[in-house]
Formats: sequence, structure tokens, C-alpha cells
Amino acid sequence: MDKTHDSNLKSWINVDENSDFPIQNIPFGVCSPKEGGDLHVVTAIGDFIIDLAHLDDAGIFEGTEIEGAEIFHEPTLNAFMSMGRKAWKETRMKISEVLSEDNPMLRDNEELRKIAVIPKENVNMELPVDIGDYTDFYSSREHATNVGTMFRGPDAALMPNWLHLPVGYHGRASSVVLSGTDIVRPKGQTKPPNSDEPVFGNCKRLDFELEMGVLIGSGNLLSEPIPVDEAENHVFGLSLVNDWSARDIQTWEYIPLGPFLAKNFVTSISPWIITLEALEPFRCKSPKQDPEPFDYLKNKKDHNFDIELEIHLQTKEMNESCVISRTNYNYLYWNMAQQIAHHTITGCNLRTGDLLASGTISGPDKDSRGSMLEIAWGGKEPITLPNGEKRTFLEDGDVVTLKGFCKGKGYKIGFGNCIGEIQPSS
Repeated sequence: MDKTHDSNLKSWINVDENSDFPIQNIPFGVCSPKEGGDLHVVTAIGDFIIDLAHLDDAGIFEGTEIEGAEIFHEPTLNAFMSMGRKAWKETRMKISEVLSEDNPMLRDNEELRKIAVIPKENVNMELPVDIGDYTDFYSSREHATNVGTMFRGPDAALMPNWLHLPVGYHGRASSVVLSGTDIVRPKGQTKPPNSDEPVFGNCKRLDFELEMGVLIGSGNLLSEPIPVDEAENHVFGLSLVNDWSARDIQTWEYIPLGPFLAKNFVTSISPWIITLEALEPFRCKSPKQDPEPFDYLKNKKDHNFDIELEIHLQTKEMNESCVISRTNYNYLYWNMAQQIAHHTITGCNLRTGDLLASGTISGPDKDSRGSMLEIAWGGKEPITLPNGEKRTFLEDGDVVTLKGFCKGKGYKIGFGNCIGEIQPSS
């Protein structure tokens, strides 16, 4: 770790102690002015957006890897992400220096401050990354056990391969959307339990899935696997992911090739990418793996992180949202390094901007389940909300908000929110 992780570090910009974005965070995103204008790469501190394109124009990043590259004038983070870990770390260090309370470079430059330090309500956040490929894993043992128990019984909850490899499938990158985008209820084929034939119509079992997404920075060449203990060097950062799911469509279609239409209609991600550098103080061990994994999946260091996660739900009849589940990223049985090592062991090439989602993250308790399928146990155990309403799956007008944060000493590293409101079928 370095001085950017110092819990005593303060900024000349006032930051509330409950803010997701203290000076120790330095997330990366993309925004545009509300009155119209170009998209720029930005960071956030407290309630303010810092326009990195204007800092770059002012020479703030002279002497670093990114000098002269003009990557912060790009409409996505991809160019910056492709430059590698040294460039990411140098940039984070420079931003931390400029925002530190005793540094006058930006603090005392009124002209630069006027264009580079922007109240967050004056911008629109944009999709931060041009996502080329999207892979969704299934890496929570608790989630896999819950779902398997519902469909196959407790004795056959985990498939024979699950404890030997990180199960995953290829998702649909074109329908990955920014937090705040409405979620339109999909249509498709389903097979009612009391019918011999399928029917076509609106999804009746619409669900959320609380996940985290890994955004690949620098990729690998075709036929050159990424070793497990080098995998994090290829990771730019993490975001919140909601892998919206049509459970009734999924039940009918998934044999023999897995989910298709049940997952392809939309996936939401949060606007801010939190770097592994920001998460370094919260590194922790993964769950013990038994049986012992193959050598290509064995970690020599800790590759998991203590990230607290929450699911909030608000219906049309509620004045405010309520928390319906709390879980943690560190419950994942297969960590991001193992996911990357497995994904590339055949020689598959990852590319800048690829999204690797964790799969639904559930904990050991009923209150830590990461999907409505589990929380209401396949519709058999409806949950009661504070206003007396009941839910088994999502209804039109429901708003789901995912939150994530790491608790430090006197500060927290937050991920912002990942929000979606259910709209009726078109």
C-alpha cells in the first residue's frame, strides 16, 4: 500500500464521513454536462465530479505514463484502461496529490477549479466502458447450493463439476446498460407447471441478481493463458452488476445449453469503476476450497475483498426503500483471479473492456441471499415489506437498488448505486 491509502488523508474539498467517495477512493467514470457537451473521463470526491480532461490540459499529469495521450477526452474509459497497471497507479497517485488538503495546485487555481470541479447534480453519468464481451460466472457456493436444492433437492444441490472449476457462460454485451435505465418486463416462452405445452406471454417471475463485475484493463494474446497470480494485473477495477433474470423463461429454455433469453434482455452496471488499488486495504482470504483445485487455479496470495453488499427494494406504494438482503463479496468460493485463469486456460484472449460478472453473491443466512428466487424460495415463501405488501418476484413499478462499500477507519470506499425500475412489457 502507499500514501493514497492513509486513513488520515484529507482533501481541501469537504467530504462527508458517510460519502462513498472520500479521497482514498478515486473511482473512474465518464460523464457529460447536463446542458450538453462532450463526454469526459472523470473521478469523484464527496459531492463533486473532477473532470480529468481539464486537469490533463492544464499539465497536471506531466511526467506520468499518460502524458500526451489525451485519454481523458475519450467518451469511454477503454483507452485509459488499456495502458496497464503502472499508468493506473501513477494516475491515482497524481489525483490524490492534487486533491490533498495541503496541495495548492488545483485548490488555489480558481480558473481551473471553475471548469474541473463540478457539482455532481450538474452532470449526467454515462456508460463508463465500451464492453466488448460479457461473461457471467456462478461462483457463490451458497447461491449454487440454494438454487440446486430448490430444483434437484439437497443431496444433488451442487453439480459434480462445481467444486472443481468456476462455472460460467457467455452473456450479451449489447444489452449491458447504465444504472438508472428502466427495465422493461420481457416476453417469452414459459411452461406452466400444470400444462403439457408451453405458452407465450409476459415474464411472471422477474428477478434481480446481486453481482460484482470485473472490468478487464489489459488483455492477453490468443493462446497465451493468464497465470492465476498475475490475473489481477489485468483487472482495472470492479463495479456493481444486476443480472436481471426471467426465471420462468429460464426454467423452460435452459436445458441443454443454459440460459439464453432469460438473461439477454438487460444487465445493469453502476457508473463508477473502483480500482483494485482503492480496495487493497480490504483484501482478505477466500473460503477454504475442498477438494484442492488444480495447479492453474491455486492462489499464492489473497485474492478476495471484504465488500459489504446490500439490496434495497421500493414498490410504487412505498415512500422509501427498505433493505431486503445484506451479503458480502468475500463469500465467493471462486475469486476473480481464479475466474480469469480458468477463462483463459484454453488460450482464450480477454480484451480491454471485457466484463466478467461474479454470479449471484449469497451468504450463509436467509438474510444474505442475493436473488428474489432465493429470498422467497422459488415463490413459496413470500417476503413481507414494511408497508404490508408481499413479494415473491418483482412487479411493475418496483425499484431495485444495489449498494456496495468497504468500511475503513473513519471512511468508506463506496461503489455508488446500481438502480433499475421495472416497467410493463411494451
